[in-house]
Parts: sequence; C-alpha cells; structure tokens
Amino acid sequence: MVNVAVMGHGVVGSGVAEILLTHAESISRKAKEEINIKYILDLRDFEGLSYSDKFTKDFRKIADDDEVLVVAEVMGGVHPAYDYVKECLLKGKSVVTSNKELVAAKGAELLKIAQDNNVNFLFEASVGGGIPVLRPMAQCMAANEMTEISGILNGTTNFILTKMVKENLSFDTALKMAQDLGYAERNPDADVLGHDACRKICILAALGFGKHVYPEQVKATGITEITLEDVDYADKLGYVIKLIGHCAKLDNDKITAAVYPALVPKSNMLSGVNDVYNAVVVKGDATDDVMFYGKGAGKLPTASAVVADIIDCVKHLKTRKYLFWEDGDQNYVEAQENVPTRLYVRLTDADNSVAPQIKAIFGDDVKLLNNTVANEVVFITNVEVEKDLLNKVEKLQNCKVAATLHAID
Repeated sequence: MVNVAVMGHGVVGSGVAEILLTHAESISRKAKEEINIKYILDLRDFEGLSYSDKFTKDFRKIADDDEVLVVAEVMGGVHPAYDYVKECLLKGKSVVTSNKELVAAKGAELLKIAQDNNVNFLFEASVGGGIPVLRPMAQCMAANEMTEISGILNGTTNFILTKMVKENLSFDTALKMAQDLGYAERNPDADVLGHDACRKICILAALGFGKHVYPEQVKATGITEITLEDVDYADKLGYVIKLIGHCAKLDNDKITAAVYPALVPKSNMLSGVNDVYNAVVVKGDATDDVMFYGKGAGKLPTASAVVADIIDCVKHLKTRKYLFWEDGDQNYVEAQENVPTRLYVRLTDADNSVAPQIKAIFGDDVKLLNNTVANEVVFITNVEVEKDLLNKVEKLQNCKVAATLHAID
C-alpha cells in the first residue's frame, strides 16, 4: 500500500479525493499498488463526508510522515504552495500538481530539486486540465525537434468569444453568461486579461524547447477590447477571433512567446474550437502538426489528470520519469515587438484620404476591406516586424485607431 496526501480540498482537490476513493480498485490494478489517502490538508472543516477523518490543518503532519510517498498539491497560487512542494521534494516525496501558476513561476527550480532527490515532480493537469498534452509531448513526440506550439489555452475566453461570434453577444453580456454558468470567476481578470493562458504557454514553451520561460517575459494581451464590430469584420475577411497562446523557435537561439487575440483563418483547425474547449497544436520536425483537443478545465477532467500523475509516481517510486528543463535567462525570449507578424487594423473617423495613405505606407497589395460602416476602414497588413507595423499605423492621419489585432496564417 502506498500512502498519499492531498493538499487542498477545493474544486480539483475534492475531485481527486472522489476519484481515488470511488475508483480505488481499478486504480490499484493500474498502479500495481493499493493507493491510500492518508491526509487531506485544508484550513476549512468538512463534516459529514465519508472521509472526514482524513482532514488535517497541519502541513507538518504530511511533511514529517515518512509513510507519505506521494503528495498532490491542488491549492493553487505560489504561496504557500511553493514552500510546501519544495519541502516535500526535499524530504523524498514525489509531488504532482495542477497549479499552473506554481509551475510557470518555479518549475525549473522544483524539477531540479526533484532530480537531486530522485523523486518525481509531475504536472500534467497544469495545462489543458484533463487533456493529455505534456506527457505526449515529452514521450510520444520525443523523437521530434519541436519548432512551434500554439493553441486556445483558456476555456473561459473561448466561451466568451464563441458567444460573441455565434450569438452576437457583447463582451460584457457574454462574460456575465460565463460567470452565471460557473465558467468565469467573479473576478475574471486572470482569464480575460490573458494571465492564465500566459502561464500555460510558459509551461508548454519550457517543455517544448528545454528552457524555463517566466510569465514576466511573455507579453499577454486579453480580450477585453474586442468588440462586435471586430467580430463582424473578421468574419467578412474570412477569419474568426480567438485568444491564442503561441511560442516558436527563432534562428538566433531565442524563442518568441506571447498571448494575444488573433484573427484565425476559417481554414485553420483552431478556428473551429468553440465554447469551453481548448486545443493545443504542436509542430514537430518529424510529425508536423499534432493537435490535442478537449475540455481544458472542470472538476473531474482536471482531477483525472492529477490522479493519473499520482499513479505514474506510484509506479515509479524508485525511478524518475524524465521530465525536465533547464532554467532560462532574461534574454531567452525575444521581445514581441521584434517578432514578424501581421496586424488587423480598424480605423474610425476615417475620411476618403485614408485609403491612399494606407496603400502608400503599407504597400499596394495590402488587404483592404471595402467599407461596410460609414467612416470606418479595416485592413490587414503584410508580414513585418511588429514595432515597424505599429510605427506605420501611427503615421496614418485624419483617423483614429480603434483596434489592432494579430492576424495569423
């Protein structure tokens, strides 16, 4: 029998306990060991549960108990999760987590501690919830050199944008619907400002390219400024607006990593990923594009990924799973302003002089949409370095810039 502890009994933590208890027999067969929850750490009281006797408010009981060999951290946040996880690893306990904020901030350090202590630090649930992404990247695609990773990494924002596209709802109305359905928090900033997707692309970039990427190195732009006018123009141009997390290798031994709302061509497979679903597209030099798709959050989908990692740790108590990346540095991620891109630009208060200006500044072959709203002009640039494109936009006179969004192929 292997004793485990669960730190946190919120949405995911209660799901982990539920799966371990209700699927105990099948999990034991898969792990080749009986798995017993010895402790559940939470500051709250949970009376009337079949496992209420397992709760403790004292982390030291977990840390100092040599019988606990695997710990699941599902509290969220960096503190005190970081201190607890670090101590568990130092004491020879394997740790699994769903905590994307922790992995994005401290992943390289915690992986090194796990390596030094011959234990495992696994975090499949930190990206994509119940969608298997990290393990297939590390194992099934191990023969590939990965060159690019992109995806829809946040179900809340994808739900909001889907409602804007499919039902013509405003951002505020779609956000309220997401909150009413439990897809968005009362304070939705982590989702709608791009912070959640930023943490996930950091983890994907680190695993794909081998060096840690810190959230502060990644420019993240959310969806709060997207309007129904932008949705309509995108449709007329043959695109759908999605919040995209993207990273890629560059020729100068650096990478690019960013999160931004983008115009995605309707021919691109990401354009059809709707509602709360997520999708990650990984490009390998041998496989080309491989897509992972499914619900990216939720109690049981995320908990199932945590439990799968627990099983993996139990099966590898005396060996390490090779999941590792080196620490990064401040110059590893190229500033987004220096990266080539295309921009969608929407101008308002535009008179008849703007179209010739656009052609003169951006080139005769720039993709210009015929006016559908009085005094508005929309166009998509050719590929240039982002800061050069933004400088050109500033040169446009007798108009106001209402929106600039990325446009991807």
